[in-house]
Amino acid sequence: MRSPKLPGLVLPLLLLLPPPGPVGGAARFDPTWESLDARQLPAWFDQAKFGIFIHWGVFSVPSFGSEWFWWYWQKEKLPSYVDFMKNNYPPDFTYADFGPLFTAKFFDANWWADILQASGAKYVVLTSKHHEGFTLWGSECSWNWNAVDEGPKRDIVKELAAAIRTRTDLHFGLYYSLFEWFHPLFLEDESSSFQKQQYPLSKMLPELYELVNQYQPEVLWSDGDGGAPDTYWNSTGFLAWLYNESPVRDTVVTNDRWGAGSICKHGGYYTCSDRYNPGHLLPHKWENCMTIDQFSWGYRRNAGISDYLTIEELVKQLVETVSCGGNLLMNIGPTKDGIISAIFEERLRQMGTWLKVNGEAIYDTHAWRSQNDTVTPDVWYTSKPKNKLVYAMFLKWPTSGQLFLGQPKATLGATEVELLGHGQPLQWTPLEQNGIMVELPQLTVHQMPCKWGWALALTNVT
Repeated sequence: MRSPKLPGLVLPLLLLLPPPGPVGGAARFDPTWESLDARQLPAWFDQAKFGIFIHWGVFSVPSFGSEWFWWYWQKEKLPSYVDFMKNNYPPDFTYADFGPLFTAKFFDANWWADILQASGAKYVVLTSKHHEGFTLWGSECSWNWNAVDEGPKRDIVKELAAAIRTRTDLHFGLYYSLFEWFHPLFLEDESSSFQKQQYPLSKMLPELYELVNQYQPEVLWSDGDGGAPDTYWNSTGFLAWLYNESPVRDTVVTNDRWGAGSICKHGGYYTCSDRYNPGHLLPHKWENCMTIDQFSWGYRRNAGISDYLTIEELVKQLVETVSCGGNLLMNIGPTKDGIISAIFEERLRQMGTWLKVNGEAIYDTHAWRSQNDTVTPDVWYTSKPKNKLVYAMFLKWPTSGQLFLGQPKATLGATEVELLGHGQPLQWTPLEQNGIMVELPQLTVHQMPCKWGWALALTNVT
């Protein structure tokens, strides 16, 4: 049930707004979904194609099961979580007691930045605050439950933002959970069917303004509506300020998680659900946020090697996602000490190695008229219309050395085919009905331009 609009809260909301920025005149966007949804997404986001998600917080201390550890242990009382606590911690141990153990003792923002740069990603999104409420910056609204006062005693957001901006070409972004599982004001508002708005007025909105003004993220990744409608969160009012007045008004992109019912419907780009990968072209820009560890967003000490996606599986996710017009946001979970574990680092560096050869078929591309091939499975297409280029990315090297493509319409004397990273023109012949057969070069394993997937550049095909 949607909460009624509360006239008595208009003044407090207005008082909460920061003073107007340098933009003069009338606002370009009204605080309505109709107006906000009409905003054109800044071009950099679609060009970027690939980002890294980082889930880090107090949940990285137990590092067992999931980043939803607190909820599963205290609220749902799942036996595996209850037993884990009983077997490893004193009986009076609370979740807050994990706070001082979140040391980040080995956290080096420059090291993280260098790994992220090596991954080939073009943006990064850090969890500034997850549903547990612990903020990775010194939030003025999260007394004694933030990284400056507790645990690391450092402003993690500030350190990573500085390293990303000085050492990489990535855009810096922040995830922020609107609600908090056990915040007393949120629980009180919830019990009033969200007719009260104490929590957003005193906690969530001030923190969002603080985050944007202090750290100027170019991605604002909202999450966790707690079942409350966007009117409770004043999402449209905040987004109007973000797009009209904020210091990132021209470059910021936002997602679609701004209240119950807004996902896949309102906001900037669509996420629709976690690990969303429709396999077909969508009319609206979208993002596939997914995890290398298939079962958790946060670090898990009890993860086995088979729980992690292989580089072949990750390349496939990237190729499929980009071919269908999406961006891939690939998640890692550092340890409580601030270490990006070897398995995550390896996957990131492998992706960067693959993109060094094949990035031309990924970055700054457009969806083609066909997303995948009709003759050969695991072949996916992208295009650069201005350059008269179509890219065919194939995930299995045919044993015959001949790749059959049913979609491209080629012209003798005009169409050229090249394997990215190889550099020599390849021979091709038209198929009887439609498409072409490409003679791939005979290469040894060591001569291959890359592993895990390849890309053909097709010039002058329709």
